[in-house]
Amino acid sequence: MLRMRQICLVARDLRAAEADLTAVLGLEVCHRDPGVGRFGLENVLLPVGNDFLEVVAPVREGTAAGRYLERRGGDGGYMVILQCDDVAAARRRVAELGVRVVWEGGPPGESDGIQLHPKDVPGAILELRWNAGGEDPAGPWWPAGPDWQRARRTDVVRALRAAELQSPDPAALARRWGQVLDRPVTADAAGRPQIALDGAVLRFVPVVDGRGEGLGGLDVEAADRERLLAAARARGCPVDADVVTLCGVRFRLV
Repeated sequence: MLRMRQICLVARDLRAAEADLTAVLGLEVCHRDPGVGRFGLENVLLPVGNDFLEVVAPVREGTAAGRYLERRGGDGGYMVILQCDDVAAARRRVAELGVRVVWEGGPPGESDGIQLHPKDVPGAILELRWNAGGEDPAGPWWPAGPDWQRARRTDVVRALRAAELQSPDPAALARRWGQVLDRPVTADAAGRPQIALDGAVLRFVPVVDGRGEGLGGLDVEAADRERLLAAARARGCPVDADVVTLCGVRFRLV
């Protein structure tokens, strides 16, 4: 199993980002994790079907997230968190590849994960996480708190279907992610490199927005496209056909 379970965005203003995501995507907050305070952050998590959007924002100077905001010129994509069924094997594989682990942990017996150094695996901070009960797509997910299911809303969006990583060299970036994930790199209908996950894909594209390498877009399965687009326009969020920009990320409706 290798699922795209959680995508983390970074924002200067957490409340503004939360307001846009809840209003436009019809989501509800399931958890605010006080534990991220040790990294100088505050956060919020919102279920998208059985997947999650997280937003983090710095609350003090000198944080990695704050430096990322400066480097990429504002709000945007930050982390890709994949659920796997064997994090021990992932640890061995990244060690053999010479990839540094910048943080690891979770409550013993409940969840365990590794975050990889973005200089060794560019494009976004990649985390691989095992969770007890992970065979159930609607089951426990430690980062989202003990009762995330109560906040699950699917009348506007149902799931995350793709993460789009942009790079000056998409093919090279895809090869590196393929090595680390032990998954083949293929091509989509437009010839763009991609890596298939369980229920989603990672897509690698050229830089199109002048913001450099990073997590630039997400595909979301829409249940009520017209309601979503109307809400985005009402809030003044950029809309271009079936793409809505929220928290500096292109949300493509599929």
